[in-house]
Amino acid sequence: MDGVLAEVLLEQSRDPRALFGTLCRGEASAERVETLRFLLQRLEDAGTDLGALPEAAREVATGYLVPLLRGRPGGADPDPGPGPPSQRRRVLRAAGAALRSCARLARGPPLAAALAEEALRDLRAGRCAPGVEAAVEVLAAVGPCLRPREDGPLLERVAQAAVALALGADGPGSAVDAVTLAAARLLPALGQCGGAALRAVWGALAEPSVPWGPDRVGPELQVLSTLAEKLLPQPGARDVGPDARLCGRFWRTVQTGLGRAEDALTRKRARYLLQRAVEVSAELGADCTCDANGGTGPSLFWWSEKKKDELLKFWENYILIMETLEGNQIHVIKPVLPKLNNLFEYAVSEENGCWLFHPSWHMCVYKRMFESENKILTKEGVLHFLELYESECLPFSPDFSEFIIGPLMDALSESSLYGRSPGQLVGSGSPLGLKLQKFLVTYVSLLPEEIKSGFLLRFLQKMTSRHWCAVPVLFLSRALASVPRCKALGVEGLLALRDVLRCTMVTHQVLLRGAAQCYLLQAALRLVDVEQVSLGDVSALLVSLRQEESLGRGTMLWAELCDWLRGNERYFRQPSASGSQGLQEASLTTYVKNLIQEYVRSPAWEAGEGSLVPDGLEARLTATMVLLAVDVEAKKAQNSGKQRTQNVLGLFLDPLLGALVKFSTNAYVPVPKTDRCLQLLLTLLHTCMLRGSGAQEDEVSILLQSLLMSASESVSEFILRRLTMDELRTVSDLDRCHLYLMVLTELIHLQLKLGWKAGAPICRVISPLKNACIRHLQETDSGQEPTLARQIQRVTSMATLARVCEAIDLQPALQQESLNTGPLERFLSTLPFNQTLQKPCAEDPESSSFFEESSSCQGWGKIVAQYVHDQWVCLSFLLRRCHPLEPAAEEDKLEPSLPSVRTPAQTLCAALDALSILPSDQVSPVFCCMKALVPQLLTSSESLCVESFDVAWRVLTSLSNTQLTFWPNLRAFVQFVFDDTILATAAKTKGQAYFRIKEIMYKIIEMSAVKTGVFNTLMSHCCRSWLASARDPQGSLSSARHYSELILEACMFGTVFRRDQRLIQDVQAFIESLGHDCATNVVMESTKKEDCYVRVCAIKFLCLLDGSNTAHKSFMEDLAIKLLDKDKQVNQSRARYYQNSLQHRVKNRIWQVLLTLFPRFDQNFLNEIIDKIFQAGFANNQASIKYFIEWIIILILYKFPQFLPKFWDCFSYGEEKLKTSICTFLSVLSHLDIIIQNIPEKRQVLKQALLVALQWGLSHNFSIRLYALVALKKVWAVCKALYMEECDAWTALIECSLSQAESVHGTGNAKKNWQRIQDHFFFATFHPLEDYCLETIFYTLPRLSGVIEEEWITLGRFSSFTDIPSGSGPLWCFSRTLLCELNPGDWSQQDAGTGSGEADGPSEQADVQKKIIPWGHDLLDADLELALQDRAAKLGKSISRLIVVASLIDKPTNLGGLCRTCEVFGASVLVVSNLHCVHDKQFQHLSVSAEQWLPLVEVKPHQLPGYLQQKRAAGYTVIGVEQTAHSSDLVQFCFPEKSLLLLGNEREGIPANLLRQLDVCVEIPQQGVIRSLNVHVSGALLIWEYTRQQLLRRAGAPS
Repeated sequence: MDGVLAEVLLEQSRDPRALFGTLCRGEASAERVETLRFLLQRLEDAGTDLGALPEAAREVATGYLVPLLRGRPGGADPDPGPGPPSQRRRVLRAAGAALRSCARLARGPPLAAALAEEALRDLRAGRCAPGVEAAVEVLAAVGPCLRPREDGPLLERVAQAAVALALGADGPGSAVDAVTLAAARLLPALGQCGGAALRAVWGALAEPSVPWGPDRVGPELQVLSTLAEKLLPQPGARDVGPDARLCGRFWRTVQTGLGRAEDALTRKRARYLLQRAVEVSAELGADCTCDANGGTGPSLFWWSEKKKDELLKFWENYILIMETLEGNQIHVIKPVLPKLNNLFEYAVSEENGCWLFHPSWHMCVYKRMFESENKILTKEGVLHFLELYESECLPFSPDFSEFIIGPLMDALSESSLYGRSPGQLVGSGSPLGLKLQKFLVTYVSLLPEEIKSGFLLRFLQKMTSRHWCAVPVLFLSRALASVPRCKALGVEGLLALRDVLRCTMVTHQVLLRGAAQCYLLQAALRLVDVEQVSLGDVSALLVSLRQEESLGRGTMLWAELCDWLRGNERYFRQPSASGSQGLQEASLTTYVKNLIQEYVRSPAWEAGEGSLVPDGLEARLTATMVLLAVDVEAKKAQNSGKQRTQNVLGLFLDPLLGALVKFSTNAYVPVPKTDRCLQLLLTLLHTCMLRGSGAQEDEVSILLQSLLMSASESVSEFILRRLTMDELRTVSDLDRCHLYLMVLTELIHLQLKLGWKAGAPICRVISPLKNACIRHLQETDSGQEPTLARQIQRVTSMATLARVCEAIDLQPALQQESLNTGPLERFLSTLPFNQTLQKPCAEDPESSSFFEESSSCQGWGKIVAQYVHDQWVCLSFLLRRCHPLEPAAEEDKLEPSLPSVRTPAQTLCAALDALSILPSDQVSPVFCCMKALVPQLLTSSESLCVESFDVAWRVLTSLSNTQLTFWPNLRAFVQFVFDDTILATAAKTKGQAYFRIKEIMYKIIEMSAVKTGVFNTLMSHCCRSWLASARDPQGSLSSARHYSELILEACMFGTVFRRDQRLIQDVQAFIESLGHDCATNVVMESTKKEDCYVRVCAIKFLCLLDGSNTAHKSFMEDLAIKLLDKDKQVNQSRARYYQNSLQHRVKNRIWQVLLTLFPRFDQNFLNEIIDKIFQAGFANNQASIKYFIEWIIILILYKFPQFLPKFWDCFSYGEEKLKTSICTFLSVLSHLDIIIQNIPEKRQVLKQALLVALQWGLSHNFSIRLYALVALKKVWAVCKALYMEECDAWTALIECSLSQAESVHGTGNAKKNWQRIQDHFFFATFHPLEDYCLETIFYTLPRLSGVIEEEWITLGRFSSFTDIPSGSGPLWCFSRTLLCELNPGDWSQQDAGTGSGEADGPSEQADVQKKIIPWGHDLLDADLELALQDRAAKLGKSISRLIVVASLIDKPTNLGGLCRTCEVFGASVLVVSNLHCVHDKQFQHLSVSAEQWLPLVEVKPHQLPGYLQQKRAAGYTVIGVEQTAHSSDLVQFCFPEKSLLLLGNEREGIPANLLRQLDVCVEIPQQGVIRSLNVHVSGALLIWEYTRQQLLRRAGAPS
């Protein structure tokens, strides 16, 4: 059509100037410019010399086309009005093509060079994006016309500018459209210019000075894929151009695109380039090598014709794997992973064991998996990499080490990867964590010795490079601790370990943090080269550990550390200063002796009075090394006995003891020295204690305590002097006061351990200390402004008095030593409530230092808060003295004449005020006071008590995110609000307090859903207090009965945790399962905060109740009724619930408790609830609940056969109503042999059972028939054992039925299911009586019935929960059958197959899914007419000449499906009635982004006649998809290349007015009854048939 138009114009006028002048005048529309282009191309093709034609072409180019491209066509706007941007692009494309023809037609001066120079100037100027686009269009048009020799430098500059623009170089011309234009049009145009131009482009691309990085990979790959066919050699090509295969940068770019590109398009381009390079190499058949390592390692890419088959196989599998990973679908990817193993087999030479292929190719696969959005795929990739060395013997490669330190560790930082596998037991450990440990051990063992040190150091440094979550750090540390011993780490390694320890001590859970510290220390003991580190370096590492979480005396870790020090102490590197003193200086004993001498010596740089208290770090270091050295010496001299240990300990402590003894006699000992000595004394006492429950003091502890007590008199007198003689005068002295009081408390405890003696030194200071504090507090300021020293003394005195009260409270012997305690109580009672301290004035010379210290020490507000806190500690002591919790001796009781005791309401109001002013972490003593006051006021001042509950709750909730203070305050709050006296008093009145307490109870339960362990604290306290009252002969469990909702909620408690919460709990369970092997389990007490312990507490409480006690029995019966009501409520809330949902778990817990309570039920109570139990059996229950209901019914019928008539009544309902719930009662019937044991006359029962079984054996439902047959078989066996003659008439029928069931034939599941139900644990192994125990109820049965592992409670958990004692009886025994040894499995869920597990996995030859690369058909079209914004063209996808018209289709789903089909088969365009349909969700769901890669055109239905006529004029055959009288059969129809398919409406088809415009109608042959196919399906069939015929036509085969 284009040529016809040009011929017509030339026939009308043979003068080109006239034609050009006509076309160049007027509006520069797209049609006018395209006509000019057609004319110029026709003249160019004619090749005749028309005289003035060259000059005319030059005038058109310079006078019209170039200004038009720049937007100034002689004053005419090329894009008038708000037209679409596509209109301007159409004008630009036509103008560019016309300009190219002008450049070729022009003769004489080189027009192309001039235009190129001008376009380059415009490109560099780049003032706006349209200008850059125009310059690129000009260069793309005239570039092919440049002469390689004459215009060589110009051509090189054009190539460089094109590459820079295509790569998105910074500058004003880097508009997105211009970048795309350069990559899609300019560079391909230059590539067609011949070898010189192509070499110029390649030189610009491969220039070393061109910046390279991951952020530039996308643009580079776009350029490379555009020029792929030019940059890769072609077979038989004359002009040998550049060969990208030989360039290392080319392959690095491809690898980066494969493994690290974020967008799918970039990854597709990388795969395309790789595939084309492999195909070209195979076609050429010549060897080639790209060596990027200087010949020292495997090449990045190589080809050998001798190994062509192996290479093709390798790259075919490699590309297949990379394609499959794009899907992110694990079920598609898993079958392909075995091919990855084969890649490693191909990549390693069998002859010399070296790499044949560069390992970076394999790393690209793993990088792609690690960076996937699908975490399951990431985990699969990590696991596959960690399993490499289990099956492959891979040679060492630095790339592997770099990959482990980089991408692998980045992937391992994701906590979710460490979750348990389905079906794995809680506490069994993370599969990924265990594989990581095995991998690291294997990999480090295979590393060359010279590489090992650097690898492990970088591994540790990587652990410090980011803030890791607790779970990854734990398993990485555990893996390091398992590495075989080697001398790999020096000082730098120890520093890295210290940095990791600091990282693990930030916000991690305490148990996980402690375990990580243990493993890191073990790693240090295994990997440190002692000859490179000194003992000082080791001690600096040890002090980074938290001894209360990891390194404690008496643990296996401590013993391992002692053995390591003992074996290596002579080999440690000596400090440079002592290098001349010989090996003796390196011994541990000498080091510790010098360490403690240096420590006790007062540092010259520390100031005297007013200096800050040391932070205690150095004291901890010194104490740790002293005790380690003593234990090491004890191991050396095990036969020398106690004397050797005493001598060594005395040698170490002599400097300290010498300094401590002088404290009382030398008043001029520097304050910093006294601080350091007391800190060391305190730290030694804390560190020497053996860790672990039930740990006894060892010889070292006893000797140490004895030695330190020798200085107790001097220390206690020194503390007395410092606290009472106005020597503490500054803010920093408050920390010093705290230190003194801690030492004093420790000395008191130590004296009690060693034996209390009247007149002991520590006891002699208590009375004067108490009196001095009272005197200081009673002094007044006589109206003067208080000084800082005076106020500090008051704070010190109050703190001291609080410690004295605590000591007297804990140690009654101190009360006797302090003689008269009356003045203390009288002073405390007259002390004003919440007395604060006035801030000293700034003008006071003594207080001026306060304002200097306030920035580094605690502010005055904190000081006052501590002062008020200590007041309430003292008042708490006073209230306990007046109203002791336990009966005291008559002479010890105080008369309630003291003011604070006499006015409890006023005191409680003051307590509320204190809660409002005290920091949340200092309210514990106030709670203790409120606990003593509220019982007195609950009846007279209930509103005040309720207010105290509310205020206390608000304070507690404000602490919910403060771990260190929350739990102690929670315990104090629970002891206050849920005190048994308060609960009983509130229950009697049933007033506001009673309901407020219940409200708080539910709030605590609600808080437990987000803060594990809160409900545990409440339950443990209440159960202990209720059990204590229950043991009292007068105890009636009245409080428990009034608050039975607490026990009810506890029995059902347990939330469904998020995945991250469940992960933390699983890892904690794993750590606890390690026992003493992990030191953190020894040094830290188990908190028992897991949700299961709430139920454990409730069950143990119920088990300890006495069934013979009327009150206890009534309580349990009331609880059982509430549980049954709750079960009914759950059933009504949801008709169907899923396995392991919250509803399932709640019902499961309810029936577990009912089974536990069953032995306490008598017949009268069962009469009340038996109907509810039977009714529960009719509900739609999950398997576990079904078994529990069946079990309890069996037990009821066994114990009380009187209920058998009610049981038979359950079978009388119609089958439609019962449905499959009748299986529950048939299962009970199968245990009839147990039920009838207590029945004297069994025959009638057995006869009734046979009738029921036979009746239901005829059910239409297959499952019911199976259960009935099992029951029939079991009952018949009992009948035969009892020789029942009454049933002889039934023998033939029953035997025939059972025989038929046994011999059933066929390929279905009938026989298989019959065998399985007989082997099912409930019928084959389970014994309702012998299996009745807590183990079966809470562990075995849930495990066998598919309940999630979180719900399994072992008997060990019951015994380990020691807050409540365990009971006795059958419940606490183990099962006496083999039930606990069975594996889980439900016969009804195993119809899929009989295999016990999955297959070993697909082999390499197994067929797998494969996706298609869009480039696989044709090369990228370099035609300048290619639409810029057509994404399909950018991809280089093959485009057919097929147009699909869907304007008559209404439904978005059909349009979306058609869009996807058209894109897949390469249709040129899809015509729709409205382009807005692409935003419809249903359309997008079916199209899966196909609209982004397929040109869409909007043609309204009323515009279709004109559109069809236009396309027919353009040479298209218009084909209708419709059944008509003259329609052609699709099988016989031959599609023209230029075909247009018109699809009809879903309901009405193609209208009659359009049928007349069709060239042909095609129908699809049908074999069925239905009249027609869905329009999308019909269109898809015709589109495929068109595509099939075109493919055959291109291949030269007959269609």
